[in-house]
Amino acid sequence: MLTKLIILSIIAYLIGSIPSGLWIGKIFYKKDIREHGSGNLGATNSFRVLGVKPGIVVTAMDILKGTIATLLPLFFIANIDHHYMLLTGVFAIIGHSFPIFASFRGGKAVATSAGVVLAYAPILFVLAVLVFLLTLKITKYVSLSSMIAAVAAFVISLFFGDWILIILITALAIFIIWRHRANIKRIKEGTEPKITWM
Repeated sequence: MLTKLIILSIIAYLIGSIPSGLWIGKIFYKKDIREHGSGNLGATNSFRVLGVKPGIVVTAMDILKGTIATLLPLFFIANIDHHYMLLTGVFAIIGHSFPIFASFRGGKAVATSAGVVLAYAPILFVLAVLVFLLTLKITKYVSLSSMIAAVAAFVISLFFGDWILIILITALAIFIIWRHRANIKRIKEGTEPKITWM
């Protein structure tokens, strides 16, 4: 089983490494999103640089990366403890954040983390998304909404009684906030871009 888990974790990392925003931008719009906007490869910068429709596609792809990677153990290892799903999910998040296919410069892990949660705890995913959308509606800041949703996911996870999940969500919330430290600075300075399409 250990060998299979190692192989699946490598596959999960490679899935997470798929730079959705970069590839869609280059193939369909002849743009390298790393050279525009925030320079980030995530969904938010895809919205800013490419537009709403491609932004939605990139978001969906980034979520699916986490979901598919998290489900891998169920497909290939019989009678496995469901907690191992989180292991491959984490490798997808690492791949998204530090993708081998994009010089290890990736996104901020929000969408792919959401995909992991979707596969493992769908109710938690739905509640976190609702918090994100409500905060986005009020503040117009994607970055702030992402951080608040991450913190909300941590609080909500406490009611699930799954300590492995709680530890992971805690780590993800800290990681997501850390990845948004530049955004936090811009919010304080009043220079963080707001969305205009919601």
